Amino acid sequence: MISRGATRAAYDTVAADYAALLPDASFEAPDDVALIDRFLDLLPSGARVVDAGCGAGRMLRLMHDRRPDLRTAGIDLSPRMIEQARAGCPIADLAVGDLGELPLPERSAAGLLAWYSVIHATPDELAVIAAEFARVSMPGGLVLLGFQSGSGTRRIERAYGHDVSLDAVLHEPRDVAATFAALGFEVLEQFERPARDGERHAQGFVLARREVSPRDPTAAAGG
Repeated sequence: MISRGATRAAYDTVAADYAALLPDASFEAPDDVALIDRFLDLLPSGARVVDAGCGAGRMLRLMHDRRPDLRTAGIDLSPRMIEQARAGCPIADLAVGDLGELPLPERSAAGLLAWYSVIHATPDELAVIAAEFARVSMPGGLVLLGFQSGSGTRRIERAYGHDVSLDAVLHEPRDVAATFAALGFEVLEQFERPARDGERHAQGFVLARREVSPRDPTAAAGG
């Protein structure tokens, strides 16, 4: 299991203000939301989709609004974030958990969204998370990741009106894609978009599908 003590403490601290400042997906760039729509459009009716690192639940609400037929679940490292999500997103199954050790059975998810939830993971930690996503993904299941693009680490000492202690890690889309491809995912999209006003970095995205095993030729059919 990946140690996340400082990350958990920081997000517990900012949870209420985070939820108030980012209540929905209106901050997202239109192209980013369009990518989430493409991800959702590929999921079969009634599928289980998991927001891995759901925070206060804003992307869960977006997914429910777009595809109310899906069975949504959210997992976050921060108990305070999960409290905020429970208050604002009662339609989802929610649990506290680490992305490196998800509280989910094998092959139980038709879709996994990691929307800026790997931004504190080193490359080695990202490899652990990717392996865990592979474990819980159904054959033919999808993963979508959004993250800050680049290389290196920067220190965050102030966030959402609070003093915190966090390291933010940048990832190159090609490296993230290669990590998932090595685990049997077909990379459907991999790209970087330029930073918008107010963003320090370009943004990276990877959409991939879990390979259908020759021994199990049935693609994800709803979790």
